[in-house]
Amino acid sequence: MGTHKRYSAQLKAKVALEAIRGDKSVNELAALYQVHPSQIVTWKKRLLDGMPELFADGRGKRGEDGEALQAQLYQQIGQLKVELDFLKKKTGMLG
Repeated sequence: MGTHKRYSAQLKAKVALEAIRGDKSVNELAALYQVHPSQIVTWKKRLLDGMPELFADGRGKRGEDGEALQAQLYQQIGQLKVELDFLKKKTGMLG
């Protein structure tokens, strides 16, 4: 059984970008980087599919995440305050 060769993310991005540029054929890139041509096609597709996310405006999503986090934190604060008041009352520290 053969071992799978692992490639760095940098190499994958570099090869995929070169494949997109089209200066060399996929077979030429495969020979140059000692990678199977189908692997280059896969990396190129992943790069093209993922590019829109690089330019997506994530501010709206972060705002929603921030609001959810804030609500969760307020809930925890409220719960801790109730517990603190309860403990103060039990120990006679509450006025």
